Amino acid sequence: MKKSKYIKYLFIILFQFFALVSIGQMLEPDDPGNDPVGEDPLGGGAPVSGGTALLILLGTVYGAKKVYELKKEDLPE
Repeated sequence: MKKSKYIKYLFIILFQFFALVSIGQMLEPDDPGNDPVGEDPLGGGAPVSGGTALLILLGTVYGAKKVYELKKEDLPE
C-alpha cells in the first residue's frame, strides 16, 4: 500500500514538472509588422510595479488582520 502511495505522489509531481516545463518552452508570436507605436516589448510597455506593490500591501494587511483575529480569540476575557 505504501509503494502505491509513493508512486501516486511521484506521478503527480512529475506531471506538474512536465507541465511547467512545457509552458516555459512557449515560442514568441510572430511580429505582425506595421507597428505604429514603436519598439515596445511583447505584451506592451505598461509598468507592473505599482500593481505588484499594491497586491503585496493588501496581502500583508489581510495576513495581519488574520493574525490579530487569532490572537484576539486566544486572549481570556
